[in-house]
Amino acid sequence: MLIEFTVRNFRSFREDSTFSMVAANLASRDKTLDVENVAALAEGLRLLKTAAIYGPNAGGKSNLAKAILFMRQFVLNSSKETQADEPTGVEPFLLDDERSREPSHFEMVFLLDGKRYRYGFEATGERVTSEWLFFVPSKREARLFIREGKDVEIGERFREGRGLELRTRENALFLSVVAQFNGPIAQRVLSWFRSFNLITGLDDTGCRLYTLDCLQQGRFDAEILQLVKRLDLGIDDISVETTDVREELLPAKLPEPLRKLILETGDMFHHVKTRHPKVGADGRVVGTTLLDLDVHESEGTKKLFAFAGPLLDTLQHGKVLFVDELDARLHPLVTLALIRLFCTSETNPSNAQLIFTTHDTNLLSNTLFRRDQVWFAEKDRTGGTHLYSLAEYRVRNDASYERDYIQGRYGAIPFLGDLSRLVGAPDGSE
Repeated sequence: MLIEFTVRNFRSFREDSTFSMVAANLASRDKTLDVENVAALAEGLRLLKTAAIYGPNAGGKSNLAKAILFMRQFVLNSSKETQADEPTGVEPFLLDDERSREPSHFEMVFLLDGKRYRYGFEATGERVTSEWLFFVPSKREARLFIREGKDVEIGERFREGRGLELRTRENALFLSVVAQFNGPIAQRVLSWFRSFNLITGLDDTGCRLYTLDCLQQGRFDAEILQLVKRLDLGIDDISVETTDVREELLPAKLPEPLRKLILETGDMFHHVKTRHPKVGADGRVVGTTLLDLDVHESEGTKKLFAFAGPLLDTLQHGKVLFVDELDARLHPLVTLALIRLFCTSETNPSNAQLIFTTHDTNLLSNTLFRRDQVWFAEKDRTGGTHLYSLAEYRVRNDASYERDYIQGRYGAIPFLGDLSRLVGAPDGSE
């Protein structure tokens, strides 16, 4: 499970910004929220199962997702997919000339095999300047390794890293190198990052391919169908037909990112068919008909299909899922139903976590979230993003989160200028 993530000097994050899933010491008006939305773990650690992040357009919500995604990809790929002279891909805060020349900072604290780990690194566009890995074997934090530039100090519990210091390029992570040489601790840490699912509600190409693979391999196939049927999409069944990949055989309405990916990497194309009931003149069901998902179904239905595989994988295996723009293309009641899957032990027995950004204020309710589950992203006058939780405010248990947020009591809302003179009269007069 995720405990917290800290970023500094990356895109719109100028100063240290920490997002935490640690439950605050507070009590909800609805006591069931304190039971169902919090995972009580060993040694008094209590972690939240869901968290929502609000903020205006360009407030930095998506940059939090990009920061986590960058850290994840760099951890998984830096030792095997980059050459010695390639840039790291770090994007510093560019609105401060001095800050933009400093290293960017990333740190993740998480639970792995029942123990707390703290891993992080700092990097410029050219090299990794520092890196560290600690864990808590019993009560006190112990060092596994600390790296400063080219120098690496390895603790007694991380002997798997000895002798690999000189094999680590300046633009690669020591952790990734040790994992590539089959270090057991390093490989377990990488497996945690690999299990961190992160998707966007605007581009679901990767999710769709994963869901298709689930159907073809017989993983979650019954659950995917059940999820789609219960969300009232009018679909009775889903099937997949496979053909050769040729431009003329691809559906005309296929999303361009998916079309490009299929033509570049695939030798087969999978037509997703949805089965719907067909009715006669008297309204009775007389049979069924097959429709092409990409041609006949709504954008919301396409998203739900793509989302089904990662969602079920996260719930079944107790993973972490970060969704940027969760509510995009979805009805508010559908979004609410997806969130509630993480809020009961019946559908979330493994304490999976869902973190999402949204503009849907219908979800801002004290019957759905504790105050510590609601986060805001807002930029200051320098253009830097700040993250803060509703738990930092003194809010009554019966307060309307939605009303107070719209009224600006918590900040993180857009300040709109006067648009009344935006369009002039047809004759050019005001």
